Amino acid sequence: MRDNIEGMSTASEETTKPAGKRERVLFGTFTGVFTPTLLTIFGVIMYVRIGWTVGNAGLLGTWMVMLLAMGITTATGLSLSSISTNTRVGPGGPYAILSRSLGYEVGGSIGVPLYLTRPLGVAMYIIGFREGWLWIFPTHDPLLVDTLVFVALAGISYVSANLAFRVQFLIMTIVIASIVSIFASPQVLEQPHEINWWGSYEGFPETGFRGTDFWGVFAVFFPATTGILAGANMSGDLEDPRRAIPVGTLWAIAISTVVYVVLAWWCARAGTPEELRSDYNLAIDRSWWPPLVLAGLLGATASSALAGLVGGPRILMAMGQNKIIPFSEPMAKASPDGNPRAAIAVTAVLTYLILMVRDLNTIAPLVTMFFLITYAMLNVVVLVEGSLGLVSFRPTLKIPLLIPLFGLVGCVLSMFIVNATFGFVSIGLTVAFYWWIQRRGAHEAGEDVRSSVFVSMAQWAASRVTEKDHENKRAWKPNVLFPVTNPEQVRGAYELLLDLTSPDGSITLLGVSEAEGADTMRSRLVPLAEDFREKGVQASSAVIVSDKVAEAVPTGLEVLQAAFFRPNLLMLQIGSGSEEVEIAHGVGAGRLQVGVQLIATHATAGLGQRKSVNVWVRPAPRTFDPIAAFSSGNLNLILLTAYRMMREWGAEVRLITVVPDADQLPRAREFQNDLCDLTRLPKHVLRRVYVGSFDEWLGRAPVADLNVLGLLPEFDAAYLRDIVDKTRSSCIFVKDSGRESALV
Repeated sequence: MRDNIEGMSTASEETTKPAGKRERVLFGTFTGVFTPTLLTIFGVIMYVRIGWTVGNAGLLGTWMVMLLAMGITTATGLSLSSISTNTRVGPGGPYAILSRSLGYEVGGSIGVPLYLTRPLGVAMYIIGFREGWLWIFPTHDPLLVDTLVFVALAGISYVSANLAFRVQFLIMTIVIASIVSIFASPQVLEQPHEINWWGSYEGFPETGFRGTDFWGVFAVFFPATTGILAGANMSGDLEDPRRAIPVGTLWAIAISTVVYVVLAWWCARAGTPEELRSDYNLAIDRSWWPPLVLAGLLGATASSALAGLVGGPRILMAMGQNKIIPFSEPMAKASPDGNPRAAIAVTAVLTYLILMVRDLNTIAPLVTMFFLITYAMLNVVVLVEGSLGLVSFRPTLKIPLLIPLFGLVGCVLSMFIVNATFGFVSIGLTVAFYWWIQRRGAHEAGEDVRSSVFVSMAQWAASRVTEKDHENKRAWKPNVLFPVTNPEQVRGAYELLLDLTSPDGSITLLGVSEAEGADTMRSRLVPLAEDFREKGVQASSAVIVSDKVAEAVPTGLEVLQAAFFRPNLLMLQIGSGSEEVEIAHGVGAGRLQVGVQLIATHATAGLGQRKSVNVWVRPAPRTFDPIAAFSSGNLNLILLTAYRMMREWGAEVRLITVVPDADQLPRAREFQNDLCDLTRLPKHVLRRVYVGSFDEWLGRAPVADLNVLGLLPEFDAAYLRDIVDKTRSSCIFVKDSGRESALV
């Protein structure tokens, strides 16, 4: 089956460790995500409750239940996948995603109950295993069975995750064989019962068939579709989580959906509605070889328990690393091979204590509730970040916002359909965890998307906002300061200013005038700022009385640092003189940390047809390391500028690199590929590597409507105008400020 799943890597990568220490193994898509996710979805309900579902709802009703449940899970899986392709997911899976996007308080309030579902779930799976075992060996001591199974599974998880996954391969084989045994039943194939398409919803045999309804059947079946986080919980141990989580999770959802739908059809042919409602074990009894199906049932419960003992401690370790929980320091540690043994020990102790309760029916619904809250919050992350239009939110897997909206609504409704009482209890516990973490205040601070929400609200009502500045690299937006000595300059740069700042940036028009012309300048800038606001861009204007622009601009930047939308980008138009270049030299990155964009418009071509952009990127000297290139060049602002122009114009983008020697071509091409992967540039971005001198290729490269280049430490106006002449197009020369990042 592995060979037929396109894009699933089974290879594990071992990091280099000193001699004498166990090497850490990083898992591929199949091993780390697909296998644990699929085995967690294939659980007890698949074997002993699908027949009951068909007996009550009929085949069409069952398919409706399945498609609704799997639709909610698929929407959440797509949201999880989209987030995973947008960010470098750290240890802790969903906890790491929620903490990074919504803050550690929200991440922890979900992470703590999500972690607690692991020992609760493991205990339930072990009890489920015990019930199946006692069916075969009724004289065995239940407590001894529980203890031996617990010790075996805890021991496997403590030794290494690699051993746990190897055991899961064996279990996967048994589960697949059991499904084949069900479908190969000669009795069903040769003498099928007439299919009952619509059911009468008679209910449970335990209650004397007092009746149920569609939502009652849905509540029984829905837990079968949970488990999609089993692979994501291993995010810190994956070779490539950005690729492994979406591919493995979505394949597991797709395959399990097909199996469930076909199995419902098989059950409808295997027995009458009365038999299906009354006999939970009908699928086992009427299979080709019942012992094999029973082995699959035992294997599925054992595998789910093992996945909990492997994935749960990694959530606990991640919360320890962020100082969310008490005793964070020991919980944050991992062995040289990456196994969080202290967290595993704590999880094992909790699991065994819960096992001693012996009856989990009273608290089992909390497991499903906490999963649903986690699913709902994952959909919220995509809705929030997607709605804000942040430059930092550019997942390579893009989904319509209707998908996370459906997932969110479905999760919330499912909570109260499955068990309204426990729905309220779980929400109350989550709020309590949030309050506790916020009051504790010991966690490490981090950047999250909440600052972007505040900034967007401020743009909507800027005149009333007095919130402190929450700016961070994830929330970077171009807040442009545009010096004006003649208002006609604004008219000349109007379209370009709009393209660079729309829809989420801001513009400050800084008029520089001598005393006698200050009032006139002010009166002319106000309507220009209003015009930008009418186009959807927050704009304001100010005037400095001075006869020296080179002195007025740094002064204006200094003063405006106290503003809410403080400028982070100085935009200058290169005129016939060299004053703008002198200002750019004077401001630079400096202590104000303001980026620079020098606009050099081609006298004849202007901005052309606005259909193509050339982006000139230089690799790090000698190493061609893309990460090093960001620290040694101006790549952040180059790529962010190009991305915004591509988004506004719908333009074709060419990534251009020039190397002096032909033997550097492979490394340069690899540099460009790594750069696109790290910054999540679309696949349709063209990549070109040329051999020769940089100045030579400025005139030989394909002509574009706009060229984006970085400013070298030494530059002058004549050299920049020469580049405009060579490229035969308008150019933007940029200098990073240190406050923006194309990697987030």
